[in-house]
Amino acid sequence: MGFESENSGDEKISFVFPQTAPIGDLRSNRIGFFKDCVEDIDAQQVFGYALYKGGRSTKLSYPLQSFDSNVSGRSFHNGRFIQRMREKAASLTNVRLEQGTVTSLLEANGTIKGVQYKTKTGQELAASAPLTIVCDGCFSNLRRSLCNAKVEIPSCFVALILENLSQKLPSISNGEMANYLKSIVAPQIPHELFDAFISAINKGNIRTMPNRSMPAAPHPTPGALLLGDAFNMRHPLTGGGMTVALSDIVVLRNLLRPLHDLSDASGLCEYLKSFYTLRKPVASTINTLAGALYKVFSASHDPAQDEMRRACFDYLSLGGVFSSGPIALLSGLNPQPLSLVMHFFAVAVYGVGRLVFTLPSAKRIWMGARMISVASRIIFPIIRVEGAQHMFFPKVMAKYCRPLAL
Repeated sequence: MGFESENSGDEKISFVFPQTAPIGDLRSNRIGFFKDCVEDIDAQQVFGYALYKGGRSTKLSYPLQSFDSNVSGRSFHNGRFIQRMREKAASLTNVRLEQGTVTSLLEANGTIKGVQYKTKTGQELAASAPLTIVCDGCFSNLRRSLCNAKVEIPSCFVALILENLSQKLPSISNGEMANYLKSIVAPQIPHELFDAFISAINKGNIRTMPNRSMPAAPHPTPGALLLGDAFNMRHPLTGGGMTVALSDIVVLRNLLRPLHDLSDASGLCEYLKSFYTLRKPVASTINTLAGALYKVFSASHDPAQDEMRRACFDYLSLGGVFSSGPIALLSGLNPQPLSLVMHFFAVAVYGVGRLVFTLPSAKRIWMGARMISVASRIIFPIIRVEGAQHMFFPKVMAKYCRPLAL
C-alpha cells in the first residue's frame, strides 16, 4: 500500500524541474519504472552543462563514449513525473494507492508499526506495515524521530519559466525583485537567453524557494527507513538530488530483494544499517561536489576565493580529463570520493601555479597559500559531515555494519 501526503491526486504546478544525470538514467532503467515515467512529459535529454562567466562560456559534456547512444541525463516537470509515477504504481496488482495526509508514525516500544493518516474527507485512519519507508520531501514532518535533522539554508532559489526560448531577498510584491533581476542578474545572462529572461520578468510570475542542505544523519529505527529529501539534501546547484534518490532506491532494492519476511523489525533494522554505507560512494560524491561548487562560485569579498573561482572556470575549460573527470564525478558516472578530492585540490594548485610562475612575487605567493587554505576550508568540513570512513571505505564499513544473515 502506498500513501501520498497530498489531499489531491491532481498534478501540482510548480517551478521545480528535477534533473537526473546519466547514472540516474542507468540505475533507474534497472528499477524499470523510470523510462516509462519520463515518456510523453516533455522530458528533455541532457548531455552536460554550459558555464557562463564574465562574457566567456565553456561546454562540459558527460563522458558517455563507453555507453549506448541513448544514454543521457533527463530534465522534466516534477508534477508531470509524479503523475506518471502514480499511474505506474496504480497499474501494479500488488499496490493499492491511498490519498491522504500522513500525520504521524505509529510507534510501539521503539518500533515503527505504520502510519496515522487523514483522508481527503477528513477521516482519521491507521495503516500497519512491517517496514514504513518515509519519503515526504524536504519539508518532512515525520523525520524528527528518525534522524538528526540539521537543515541549512545557504541561499534562495529564484525561478522564472522562460517562454519562446531561441543577501536579503528582494520583495516580489513591491517590484524590488523584478528590478534586481533586470539590473543585476540580466547583464550576466547569456545573450541567447536575454530576451526570454526579460519577457519572463515582465510577466511577473516570479517564484522563490529556499535552497536546503541536510547531511544524512540517521537514527536507525526498527520498522522505518528514510529516503529522498526527507533523509538527505544537498545544494541544488548541480541538480544531483534525483540522481542520489534513484541511486538510493537501487541500493535499497538490492538489499531487500533476497528477503522474504520483513516481520523481524529489529533484525531488519540491523541488516539495513549497511544501506547507509553502501549509498555513500554516489551520494557523498555528489553531495560534496554540490556543496563545494556552491561555495566556490558564491559571491565573496575574499580575493583568494575570487581567484579560486577563476581557477575553477579555467580548469574546467581546459577540456580533456580536466573537464570529463569532474563531470563524471558530478553525474555519478565515477563515484570516487578520492578522485573528487584530487580534482578539487588540482584546481587550487592550477590557480596557484598561474599566480606564482607567471610573475613571482611575495604577494602572489601569499595569495597562492591562501587559495590552498580556502580550498581546505571548503572541502574538509563537508567531508567530515559526510563521514570520512564511510565515504572513502564503504565496502569495509558495510561489512562491519551488516550481519551475515537476517
